[in-house]
Amino acid sequence: MLLPKKVKHRKTHRNRGRNKGVATRMNKVEHGDFGLKSLEHSRITSRQIEASRKVITRYVKKGGQMWTRIFPDRPVSEKSSEMPMGGGKGEPTHFACNVKPGTVMFEIGGISEEDAREALRKAGHKLPIKVKITQKR
Repeated sequence: MLLPKKVKHRKTHRNRGRNKGVATRMNKVEHGDFGLKSLEHSRITSRQIEASRKVITRYVKKGGQMWTRIFPDRPVSEKSSEMPMGGGKGEPTHFACNVKPGTVMFEIGGISEEDAREALRKAGHKLPIKVKITQKR
């Protein structure tokens, strides 16, 4: 699974429901021929990224190449179940990445269009958001 080697702050603030705006960077297919673009705001965990990556690499095999454009750099903390109120913030349990609509998360190049679309479609099923398959312009 992906996780950062070192973080500046061990615990970070939550998003507070301010899901505003669309992606102004990482919103175009740069490296490959096809990309998987998000259509919603969400927090994507490192486990979900890894599951999608495995599906894509199964289709790409040795014929093509794959790029992961997102990285889980935000620690997510949780308090244990049946914990009383108070006692401060919980311990970090996993890492996640905040994604805006329009962010290209995965890219594929060097394989046929049918294989690329099928791989990205299956990878999209592993993610908690609606996605769209885009092509390089």
